[in-house]
Amino acid sequence: MTRYLVALAAVSLSFTSFNPISAADKLPNIVFILADDLGYGDIKSFGGERCQVETPNFDLLAKEGVRFTNAHASASVCVPSRMAILTGRYPFRFGRGSNGGPWGFIGLQLKKTQFTIARMLRKAGYRTACIGKWHLGTAMQTRDGKVQGLTNVDYTKPLLVGPNDYGFDESFILPGSLDMYPYVFVRDHKFVGKVTARKGWSAFNRVGPAAEDFEDWKVLDTFADEAENFISRESRTKNPFFLYLALTSPHTPTSPSPPFAGRSQLGIYGDFIMETDAVVGRVLATLDRTGAAKNTLVIAASDHGAALYAGRKRKATYAQLKELEKEGHYSSGPYRGYKFSVYEGGFRIPCVARWPGVTAPGGSCDALIGLQDLLATSAEIAGEKLDAEEAPDSVSFLPLLKNPAAKGARETLVVQGAPAMAFHSGPWKLALCPGSGCAGRYGNSPPQEEAWKKALGDYGKKPANRKELERAPFVQLFRLDSDPGETKNLAADHPEKVKELFKLISEQITAGRSTPGPRIANDRERIDLFRGIPRFVWRK
Repeated sequence: MTRYLVALAAVSLSFTSFNPISAADKLPNIVFILADDLGYGDIKSFGGERCQVETPNFDLLAKEGVRFTNAHASASVCVPSRMAILTGRYPFRFGRGSNGGPWGFIGLQLKKTQFTIARMLRKAGYRTACIGKWHLGTAMQTRDGKVQGLTNVDYTKPLLVGPNDYGFDESFILPGSLDMYPYVFVRDHKFVGKVTARKGWSAFNRVGPAAEDFEDWKVLDTFADEAENFISRESRTKNPFFLYLALTSPHTPTSPSPPFAGRSQLGIYGDFIMETDAVVGRVLATLDRTGAAKNTLVIAASDHGAALYAGRKRKATYAQLKELEKEGHYSSGPYRGYKFSVYEGGFRIPCVARWPGVTAPGGSCDALIGLQDLLATSAEIAGEKLDAEEAPDSVSFLPLLKNPAAKGARETLVVQGAPAMAFHSGPWKLALCPGSGCAGRYGNSPPQEEAWKKALGDYGKKPANRKELERAPFVQLFRLDSDPGETKNLAADHPEKVKELFKLISEQITAGRSTPGPRIANDRERIDLFRGIPRFVWRK
């Protein structure tokens, strides 16, 4: 396809000599902790002086392992980001999910047969568990046989399809986010407790079905208990384990538990980050207590950037994080934008990894990685060979765990906002839209419609077709190594670079993959590079 893919193939072949069992009789355990809406600058070891909240446990991982400063989520919104993590495949390649109801009632986003990291590791002999926020859809049994929704789910019957069908031996989940009904835990596909109440939480006040004893501020503690129990139990067995611990924080509702109330100078937002960090600490303490720490790779990251509507107030409020910036706390760190946007603040995430005996303490790595790379990395660690159609957009970063100063194998990365897309190639980033690429409802700027109107004015006419959009002023080109804040759009000055990057991304879309291998089909017949263009762009 391209020189990049040829080079990547050569690099991949050079890693095949790694023997994960050479240092010990047992494969390493893998614990992946995923925070929700945690910004790059919300962690002290990433935000530095621009972070006004203490995060000792994230920072301990960074001190004892490696800090990835150029790690990205695949999407700046929850569902597609998680699709990529589990499958090693860009979310835009998937077809539409199954029908479902609103929020936590969403239908299946992945086919039941989908290849996942859990399936791969279970094949390698791992005991696998999913604890926390699922948000990839379920199939619930209903009393009327119709699509699941607010009024017809039979909570006395187990899920027809859930996490255990995707390779997890056990699961304890919340179907959606903490501010998305139904507010009820599900253990191994069975609802926990009696769903007879109706509750809602302060951020958006989405009132819906809830278990009688379900309280938002108890959820993190419950997930931490479940994680501790799983690690304690599995550390006594001969098999390695994989724990996917997906936290619901600091995503709204911003609801720290009483022991954390008032702990931070940033109000409830800082309190909730500190409680999130404390869950990481509980996991690390359990690994130490059980003796599993010495043979466990721990990775902690966030599903995307911080939400601009969160802050000191419990109610979701326009541009709340901007108020914290006045107090010296910058959730996006040095980067522009937030959750939903196409700018770095939506995708650039804190990511730390610790693996005793493999990662040297205090390492820092600026190589480009994506969260979907967890799958290929885990496969290489476990000695599992991926078939040609499996994890087509996942690149192992195992060499970077061993040597953070090494050249990373990943040279390009596609990311998607809500809804616009962007493409990384080395130091260059091409945003396939003008402005933030999102509606700007909560403060991202420039808002999508405003940016498109300005671009049309600058262009001086209506575009005749989508090919005309592949140039300034409809796209943005940034050089991140010299302009990490994305302040200078270079698209008009470097039209040849814009053309080159469009060729690269088009090749990867057509190939159905961004890694070496034969062409495979995308689930969608047509993938539009320009997602969410306002209708007025084409109207005469």
